[in-house]
Amino acid sequence: MNETHYLIEMSLQRSSVSSFDEYPFCLSSVRNLTTTRFHPAVTFFIGENGSGKSTLLEAIAIACGFNPEGGSKNFRFGSRPSHSELHEHLRLVRGVARPRDGFFFRAESFYNFATEIERMDGSADIPPTCPDPPIISRYGGKSLHEQSHGESFMSLFMNRFGGQGLYILDEPEAALSPLRQMSLVARLHQLVQRRSQFLIATHSPIIMAYPNANILQLTAQGIIRVSYTETEYYTLTKAFLNKHEMMLRELMEDSDNPD
Repeated sequence: MNETHYLIEMSLQRSSVSSFDEYPFCLSSVRNLTTTRFHPAVTFFIGENGSGKSTLLEAIAIACGFNPEGGSKNFRFGSRPSHSELHEHLRLVRGVARPRDGFFFRAESFYNFATEIERMDGSADIPPTCPDPPIISRYGGKSLHEQSHGESFMSLFMNRFGGQGLYILDEPEAALSPLRQMSLVARLHQLVQRRSQFLIATHSPIIMAYPNANILQLTAQGIIRVSYTETEYYTLTKAFLNKHEMMLRELMEDSDNPD
């Protein structure tokens, strides 16, 4: 797999940071960021809301040349600039191989991305058989706005991602049912076999179960590598499914007695 190690590691150029009291450098996961290595196939970023997963993934994507709101390197749309300057202070070590494909997926700005495709095509109804195929033909040929949220996500993953690529995904499970999350795991494996590398921020215990991946947990002490069964996502989900009646009873008793 070494020949497909497009990104090897990242580190924070601490000397260029003017203040660690300002966002995003005040985040514990960023403040304590040291050299962090990526898996040549799949690396997961996990942690509580507000831990900095999306901020860090966004910075990596921008440093790699992707549009802050998502898309390939050819997309340059923007609705409201909200990205931080973290990408200016990241040092990425790249492998010898260069990806032939790439994509930055952001669940929160996917609507804007789908709208931009329609804007660039001029019409979502242009047939994919025309001499100059519209952009949407690379995404399954059907407007992403004319599908359910989950269907449009899967259209992207199944049609746009072709392999030999660097794919950065921020919460791809956001609109996916458990069954579709399993389908995504299968798709990840297909693309890994086609020499692809993934960096994924997720809360899904299904997706992060992909075997042999690096799971990087963002904590108050920085970024630490953990095993799948050590994650809170795994232990809480397993405990809930095994004893859901007892846990629900305890949860509802606590809400009935807030003091």
